[in-house]
Amino acid sequence: MTTALRRAAHWHRPLMIFVSAMAVLAVVCAVGVFADPRILTGVPIWLKPFKFAVSFALYGTTLAWALSLLPRRSRVAEWAGTVVVATALAEMVVITGQMLRGTTSHYNTTTPLNAVLWGVMGTSIMVLFAAHFVIGIVVLLRPTADRVAAYAVGLGLGGSLLGMLVAVPMVRPSQAPGTPGITGAHSVGVPDGGPGLPLVGWSTIGGDLRIGHFVGLHALQVLPILAILLNRFLGTRLDERTRIRLLVVAGGSYAALTVLLTWQALRGQPLLRPDVLTVAAAATLVTATATAVGVVVARRRRPDLVLVA
Repeated sequence: MTTALRRAAHWHRPLMIFVSAMAVLAVVCAVGVFADPRILTGVPIWLKPFKFAVSFALYGTTLAWALSLLPRRSRVAEWAGTVVVATALAEMVVITGQMLRGTTSHYNTTTPLNAVLWGVMGTSIMVLFAAHFVIGIVVLLRPTADRVAAYAVGLGLGGSLLGMLVAVPMVRPSQAPGTPGITGAHSVGVPDGGPGLPLVGWSTIGGDLRIGHFVGLHALQVLPILAILLNRFLGTRLDERTRIRLLVVAGGSYAALTVLLTWQALRGQPLLRPDVLTVAAAATLVTATATAVGVVVARRRRPDLVLVA
């Protein structure tokens, strides 16, 4: 464990420093959730910076690991990683600062200062998206020794890009709740801040666009973990090409799930109360995924036969 931590410390330095800062902030915010009685939009006021700190810590760690897989250093990718740190830091400063002021950060243009801060956040998100895209291109163009891990990272980067994109409906003009100075919303069909699931706060009475956003963003962790499990437990039974094909199936299904959850939210449905159409779509996705996995496994080549060939 100590060796692994030392190795991780030598990954992309700005990203790992940022990850350490987010870990500390997450602990501080966790204490604040219980120590500070203030409530904002129906949840403890420290909860939003806590969730963002944890999310950015996971994101930064995974991104630094992905960069460490490159066979040789890429200045473009490393600079893009540094840009990610700068933009994510700007977003966290605004989120935490607005929390300390006792007001919201997202969609808040109720005063000139709030409008400027929301503009900073919007610009930061767009720049982060561009930097993330650049890193994805570099990873795809530079083959690595572990092709399974490379595919997992590439698909994870693509899935997380989709997760960023499905957040766009949150700021459409139609998402304005009719409150002066508020230019967007997470929920669909109901006001933000109503009854929600524990911790995440996703609406239990209407649609919530954060669900698809959350699922898509974490493709960057889910797919590499799947690659590790495939290599660890099926590496001797499935050849490399088959494991890669399984990852492609998983990546496609994960992207489809992200879209499905966003579609459900846009129709004003709570996650745990889907209608018949949503259930049918989910069943179709599960069936298609299982069929694709079956076809890939059935067409696999035995590793021992590959070695003989």
